[in-house]
Amino acid sequence: MAKAKSIFECEACGHQQAKWTGKCPQCGAWDSLKELSKTEIETIKQIKKASSQTQVAKSIKEVEVERIVRYSTGDSELDLVLGGGVVEGSLVLIGGSPGIGKSTLLLKIASNLATPERKALYVSGEESASQIKMRADRLGAVKSELFLLTEINLESIIAEIRNGGYKTVVIDSIQTLYSEKSQSAPGSISQVREITFELMRLAKDSGISIFIIGHITKEGSIAGPRVLEHMVDVVLYFEGDAGRELRMLRGFKNRFGSTSEVGIFEMSPQGLISATEISSKFFTRGEAISGSAITIIMEGSRALSVEVQALVCESSYPKRSATGYERNRLDMLLALLERKLELALGHYDVFINISGGVRVGETAADLAVIAAIVSSFKNRPISKESVFIGELSLNGEIRDVFNLEQRLKEASTQKFKNAIIPSKPANLNGIKSYIVKDIRQVLEWM
Repeated sequence: MAKAKSIFECEACGHQQAKWTGKCPQCGAWDSLKELSKTEIETIKQIKKASSQTQVAKSIKEVEVERIVRYSTGDSELDLVLGGGVVEGSLVLIGGSPGIGKSTLLLKIASNLATPERKALYVSGEESASQIKMRADRLGAVKSELFLLTEINLESIIAEIRNGGYKTVVIDSIQTLYSEKSQSAPGSISQVREITFELMRLAKDSGISIFIIGHITKEGSIAGPRVLEHMVDVVLYFEGDAGRELRMLRGFKNRFGSTSEVGIFEMSPQGLISATEISSKFFTRGEAISGSAITIIMEGSRALSVEVQALVCESSYPKRSATGYERNRLDMLLALLERKLELALGHYDVFINISGGVRVGETAADLAVIAAIVSSFKNRPISKESVFIGELSLNGEIRDVFNLEQRLKEASTQKFKNAIIPSKPANLNGIKSYIVKDIRQVLEWM
């Protein structure tokens, strides 16, 4: 009889191979490869079978579009990120650093969704029922249709879900649960994979909407195997500092909508709520100061006014630092300033900060970064009535950006008067424009 093949799996990254080695060839972790049991190997086979069932090809005209049933979560920002509301039978994964508000938000959402026709269940493996009740009292999230379960055994949780007839379930968190089918410790690769697979089958078979809270690693990704993100329908990440009042919920995967939208929340005594008057929270009004410039960025379909702050000071050992802005992009812009404007920044510290904890990833903010650096270097204040919008190329040219009219509409809403832009759109929305095509023209305007 042929000997059964062994499978060794890395507990750090989930890499699998047929032989044991002291070091994982995928992630480089030492002594992390563990042999899987027969039950765990069988689970892997079931997952692969479920994801690769043989289908017969048919003409695209013969394919019938399935009707997607959506309903509101009661939170406008979360609905926006989900693509218009939660989909019936979907599996949603929400990750974020400790203390950022994952449990607070989902407890409130579970309360919003709890109705006599759609009971909700909040499952916690980290807190007692008394602790959750205290938080629910503070959030105003106490409803008779919202049930609490403090349990970490997956089989017991699934039995309660099936017997209770719940339509919305929150799991807090998946790393604390364990399944009797796997002998590994809670939070391990094998356990997370097994639990996610069972929850996925439960959601699809019963039409239950399940929200999963996931802890993140120090690298910023969901703790556990990448298959976790592949199996769920929606992956959302919280961004922001737990010490700040504003949080951003960004979509990284959504089978039912776009991933370009971003939800913005505000931490208040009533918990994590949808932020109102968002744009005014990312910049300050007042008298003109050096080292500060305003730009308009796009976050999904919304435009936000953001303040770019710069500090340039002479130093024997120059440093470059960027908070909320890409460091490599900053180095390129500084090289451009030295080459085109002959600013001797080689002996100066340069610090860039995006106000409000926002992370700027688009190049439309280049012009504002340049303006803030020059303003700080020359100690020349920039008017708080002006916005800078434009992308810089390596030869010093200023290029157009997409959605310029929408950005100027946001500038007009926030009562800005001047816009330094690369081209003149059809509608300026009452903003006085200064067209600049080269980086030297920005310096002349300043």
